[in-house]
Amino acid sequence: MTVKVAINGYGTIGKRVADAVSVQDDMEIIGVAKTRPNFEAFMAKKKGFDVFAPEDKMKGMEEANLEVEGSIDDMLERADVVVDCTPGGIGEKNKPIYEKAGVKAIWQGGEDHELAGCSFNAQSNYEEALGRDFVRVVSCNTTGLCRIIKPLDDEFGVNKARVTLMRRAADPGDIKKGPINAIIPNPIKLPSHHGPDVKTVLSGIDITTTAVKLPTTLMHLHTVNMELNSECTAEEVEALLAKQSRVRFVGQGITSTAEVMEMARDMNRPRCDMWENCVWNESITIYEGELYFFQGIHQESDVIPENVDAIRAMMEIEKDGTKSVAKTNKAMGI
Repeated sequence: MTVKVAINGYGTIGKRVADAVSVQDDMEIIGVAKTRPNFEAFMAKKKGFDVFAPEDKMKGMEEANLEVEGSIDDMLERADVVVDCTPGGIGEKNKPIYEKAGVKAIWQGGEDHELAGCSFNAQSNYEEALGRDFVRVVSCNTTGLCRIIKPLDDEFGVNKARVTLMRRAADPGDIKKGPINAIIPNPIKLPSHHGPDVKTVLSGIDITTTAVKLPTTLMHLHTVNMELNSECTAEEVEALLAKQSRVRFVGQGITSTAEVMEMARDMNRPRCDMWENCVWNESITIYEGELYFFQGIHQESDVIPENVDAIRAMMEIEKDGTKSVAKTNKAMGI
C-alpha cells in the first residue's frame, strides 16, 4: 500500500515533511498547499510537487506565474492523510475541512492536545496512534524530552524530572521576531507548558519545566535533571542513551550549538538538519543520587521523522513502532 500524503502549509516543517515522505517507499506526496507565491512555493514546484492554494488565493498565485493544480478541497480529494503544518492556531480552523473531506489529519505541536485527542512520539506511544483519524505530533522540545525520558523511565524509573529549556528566539529565516539583545523568561509564570505537554504522551511522568528565550536562532538547549528510582552510574545512563537511534552524542571538541550545526553541515545533511537529540555525553553525571546532562534540540527538524511514523501508525501499514522507526531512519539517513 502506498499512502497518499498531502501537506497543508509548506514552510519550515511542511517542506521538511514533504522531503522525508518522498524518500519512503510506502508513501508519496500528492500535493502541497501554499497561501502565497513566495520562494518556497516556487521551490515546491521546481521539486515536482503539485501546488494547491485556498480558492481566494489562487488568483494571486496565477498572477505571480505560479501554476496551481486546484484548491485545498481538490488536494484533499486525492489524499489519504493530510499533514497540517500551518502556523499554530490555524490548524484548529482546518479540522472541519478535513472532517468534511473524510481524510485523516496530523497536526503539529503548536495546536492543543484536545484537537486530536492523541499526542504522538514514535518511541513512546506509537501503538496509541494505530488506526486513528487525528493525531498531534508534539513540539520539538516535547519530542526531545520524550525521546530521553521514555527509555530512562523504562530502565531505571523516573521519579521526578526537572528541565530548564533555553530556547532559540526565532528560526534562522524568521526576520520578524526577537529578542536581539535580551534574555526573556518565557513564560514568566512558572512552570512552563512543556512539562504538561510531555504528560500528554507519558502520562505517568512527574516533570516540571522552566524556559527562557535567548538571542540565538540555531538550536534549543536543555538542562536535564532527574531523580531515578533505581541506583545507576553515569556510564550505565550513557550506555542506555547510546542505544537510542534518535539520540546522537556530541563530543570531539564540540562545545556549543553552533558547532553542532556546523557538524550537520559537514555531514551533508539536507538544510543542515539534525533530526536527533544531541546529547553531550561528557555532561552525563550522577551527583548526590540525581542525573544531570545537557542536550541540544534542532527545532526545525527533530519532529520530521515523527510525522512519518505517525502516518504509518494511522494508516496501519506498520503496526510495530520499532520497525517503523527503523524504516524511517534508514530512508532518511538517520
